[in-house]
Amino acid sequence: MYKYDPIDQQIVNERVAQYRDQTRRYLAGELTDEEFRPLRLQNGLYIQRHAPMLRIAVPYGLMSSKQLRKLADIAKRYDRGYGHFSTRQNLQLNWPKLEDTPEILAELATVEMHAIQTSGNCIRNITTDQFAGIAPDEIIDPRAIAEIMRQWSTFHPEFALLPRKFKIAVSGTQQDRAIVQAHDIGLEFYKDAQGQMAIKVWVGGGLGRTPILGTVIREHLEWQHVLSYCEAVIRVYNIHGRRDNIYKARIKILVKALGIDDFRRQVDEEWAHLKDGPLTITQAELDRVAHYFEPMPYKTLPAHDASFDAAVACNPAFAAWVKRCVHAHRVPGYRAVTLSLKPHGKAPGDITSEQMHMVADLADAYSFGELRSSHEQNLILADVQLSDLFAVWEKARAAGLATPNIGLLTDIICCPGGDFCSLANAKSIPIAEAIQMQFDNLDYLYEIGDLELNISGCMNACGHHHVGHIGILGVDKDGSEWYQVTIGGKQGNDASIGTVIGPSFSAEEMPGVVKRLIEVYVRERSDEERFIDTVRRLGVAPFKAHVYAEKESA
Repeated sequence: MYKYDPIDQQIVNERVAQYRDQTRRYLAGELTDEEFRPLRLQNGLYIQRHAPMLRIAVPYGLMSSKQLRKLADIAKRYDRGYGHFSTRQNLQLNWPKLEDTPEILAELATVEMHAIQTSGNCIRNITTDQFAGIAPDEIIDPRAIAEIMRQWSTFHPEFALLPRKFKIAVSGTQQDRAIVQAHDIGLEFYKDAQGQMAIKVWVGGGLGRTPILGTVIREHLEWQHVLSYCEAVIRVYNIHGRRDNIYKARIKILVKALGIDDFRRQVDEEWAHLKDGPLTITQAELDRVAHYFEPMPYKTLPAHDASFDAAVACNPAFAAWVKRCVHAHRVPGYRAVTLSLKPHGKAPGDITSEQMHMVADLADAYSFGELRSSHEQNLILADVQLSDLFAVWEKARAAGLATPNIGLLTDIICCPGGDFCSLANAKSIPIAEAIQMQFDNLDYLYEIGDLELNISGCMNACGHHHVGHIGILGVDKDGSEWYQVTIGGKQGNDASIGTVIGPSFSAEEMPGVVKRLIEVYVRERSDEERFIDTVRRLGVAPFKAHVYAEKESA
């Protein structure tokens, strides 16, 4: 993974010192709330419902065991002993004291971490596939370009105060796992007819109040120009994006208003001034950064391991975990492991300090000391030998991190919701927990099969509800919390935005609503058809009819 050089470390250290003084002046009454607000946001600090929330950057979801241990210790010392992994692959602390935040940032700096640009109207943490570099279907490992883009976007003087937050995702696999179509800019890496790395550029995607999937603005971009082209896109957005209405400020609204052809024309005109300039990436620079992401020192191993095969054959619980939580690896004899942060009855994405230490130990012992966070709010050990999987499972299970539910209905993506977030209209976590309680039979979950259920507490869609096969959105109705349901959303190459099935439900009704949606699916599906495919084949009508039947007959 990328290692700071002296300049990187100096930049982060100087930022800590700046923020320490800014916080001191605010607490001394020398800065007003309005004066301090942009300063704290630039350092990842929100003011939430109960306490500040500090969002710590995890660039493209990649961490070392040393960094995770530091996060564990910070959560223990300055928070309530746990952290929350977000859909942007970052870690959030929900209960730090404002006066402690400078010291937290100072501690993060000792392990090459920070909270810069995790908040505010700037370019946010760049995300990618959690299996980048090891996925069998990977065409190009995008992490080196992602790191170059991170350096370019950090403290970018022109883009520090954009009309709204700006999100970029990169993907280099056949199957998109980074949701590039749901980002302000999505970069899809591929090899062109000449075998050279090229990029398909998507623009104008985003969830939130007006969910829109992105449009291809450029089919073929030479990788050397990715910075100058993105700069041209964001410059056009920065000039013309609306600042008079926060709900109309995202680039997706501008692209929709102008139309993709006119937007592309303006970007190309801007790009003409930038192309082949200082932002051009040289092969030497790409090679320098790519060096940090070279393959791990893998052993030469057989494709099969007798001890692993025997354990799968004689231990059904281990076999179930392998089926759901173990993933293919491009190197023979290795697998990737997802550690589920969705145990029964727990808030999705939450992890205790003790569990963080446990995961760091697992990474050191079995995965070259590295781990990744996913936008599905789980953790990944990317490089585990087949012969070590049983030991990893035993230790993960003892720590409550081996729930075999990855990709199933209870692998819920969920924002913190009204329990923490001051923007939320409704609670999310209790809904997720109630649904987990409703579907606590793993055998039934396996029978249902792959199903993505996403929950957001408000229209900002931090829980990605629009692209869930089943999406749940918390809404405020006459001061009460209600929940609107969508079905048919999907991430991936054939991404789609879900359709609202009808009037909203009370919190108490939600587990039953999901149950009835599943009943229709189980009744109507054909062969091995997935939930999303049944919805696409039948449409919303039969699901809506069954879900609202009780209400209409009451």
